Amino acid sequence: MANLNKVMLIGNLTKDPELRYTPGGTAVVNLRMAINRPYRDKSGENKKETCFMTVVAWDKQAEVCNQYLHKGSPLFVEGRLQSRTWDGQDGKKRSVVEVRAERVQFLGGPSQGRAASVPAGEGERAVAAGAADAGMASGVDEVSWGQDAAEEDVS
Repeated sequence: MANLNKVMLIGNLTKDPELRYTPGGTAVVNLRMAINRPYRDKSGENKKETCFMTVVAWDKQAEVCNQYLHKGSPLFVEGRLQSRTWDGQDGKKRSVVEVRAERVQFLGGPSQGRAASVPAGEGERAVAAGAADAGMASGVDEVSWGQDAAEEDVS
């Protein structure tokens, strides 16, 4: 039986990234996104439906997202759906479905933050590229500045 868990989203952040660290020191960031779907209803009127999702990025990818993204930033996210369940402070079971980021591409121009593609596990090189601040750092793959284009429990 075939299985596929792949998500691709383009939208905007509804608030600034929320960076935190696990007890083991691993960075994790929550990105709250709004994804719009324009459509035309039966009467021919243009409508817009908005879906709100939380995207979770880890390690250096999380730190780079926190450094360069802000409320309103446009971005493209590739990842997978991930569900988790926990007991709330009131004793009730809680659950959520989130997108676990495998790749985040910043779509904004210089006025909206630098555009960059940050694949999971590539964040360290992305941070080096970010330090260059003036374009593509030599020797950096899959991170293009200025162009459109590990899990742990968290306490």
